[in-house]
Amino acid sequence: MAGKSRIKDEELYEELREEGNSKQKSARIANAAARDGRSAVGQRGGKAGDYEDWTVRELQDRAKEIGINGRSKMRKAELIEALRNS
Repeated sequence: MAGKSRIKDEELYEELREEGNSKQKSARIANAAARDGRSAVGQRGGKAGDYEDWTVRELQDRAKEIGINGRSKMRKAELIEALRNS
């Protein structure tokens, strides 16, 4: 697969990266948009609530699920930033 991009919607991916989204998040959104259509992807979400409303323990558990290292020593604001940039 050398030389073949795994990003299905390169234009959307680049827009998301320029907005400051992580590579992983941008790739997930761009690939979902290519698969299901941009309007369908835009209607998703909004179910999890704000990270600011979560407890530190809940944030640490979520960070563990997605493999963020050093989470046990992070403060709430650091956990939120790490989760948003994962």
